[in-house]
Amino acid sequence: MIEFSLGMQLGSASGPLQLDVEARIESKSFVTLFGPSGAGKTTVLRMLAGLVQPERGRIVVDGVTWFDAQRRIHLPPQQRSIGFVFQDYALFPNLTVRENIAYAVPRDDRRWVEELLELTGLNMLQDRMPLTLSGGQKQRVALARAIARKPALLLLDEALSALDISMRNQLQNEVASLHRRFGLTTIMVSHELGEVFKLSGKVLRLEGGRIVDSGTPREVFLQKRLSGRLNLHAQVLDIRQEDVVYIVTLLIGQEVIDVVASEDEVTQLRMGDNVSVAARAISPYLSKTTASANRK
Repeated sequence: MIEFSLGMQLGSASGPLQLDVEARIESKSFVTLFGPSGAGKTTVLRMLAGLVQPERGRIVVDGVTWFDAQRRIHLPPQQRSIGFVFQDYALFPNLTVRENIAYAVPRDDRRWVEELLELTGLNMLQDRMPLTLSGGQKQRVALARAIARKPALLLLDEALSALDISMRNQLQNEVASLHRRFGLTTIMVSHELGEVFKLSGKVLRLEGGRIVDSGTPREVFLQKRLSGRLNLHAQVLDIRQEDVVYIVTLLIGQEVIDVVASEDEVTQLRMGDNVSVAARAISPYLSKTTASANRK
């Protein structure tokens, strides 16, 4: 069981932000902190890791107090049973893949390092330096190093967001497999709804430094949304006129589509703008893609 109640004042792009969050997380669960940029998600993760000291509150993990403002307890990161995977990998550039993983092992446990190399598919890369690895390979090393400590708490700070969609899907499967295999308690920060539904059993949705909703992904995101309308977020790539109409090219996720728009609709639009796309979708046709059909 992980219990935390944390508070402090933060600076944000829109001014001061009062962070005030409280939650209880069951052992071996997979939880996502979800919300807009600046909501305080990464700060909560860094507080749990001991990288940021809250002004008030407490953190108790499996009965051990990691932080208590009133009792002036603040365990440093190296005394907390955590594994932290950053978006930018944070690997040691002067160490090989194997050495990066072994660095996090509490003792000289060659068999445990070998197991991690095997589980994460890094056997053939164990003598390579981080500079020679792809983004997906670096993230595998970072994940293996985080698990090497056999942590009570695994923290993922948008760990997969910098990867392309194919590699992200593959590593999501690996994260889920490792989470189950080792009975980890995992807390992830993510902006990707697909990733949240795929990995999480529970979501804590933050806005303005507070938890405004919690529950399963279905409870948080799908209740009261069966309205028969599609509402999508897109980015404007191009605007052009053809005869009496305008064609707006949009990027929705990884897909590029053209939509017809009136002069009134495009008056305020510029390339690069973020827009909302709404459409009636009473009876949409769904079919499984080849990639989904082949995915294990």
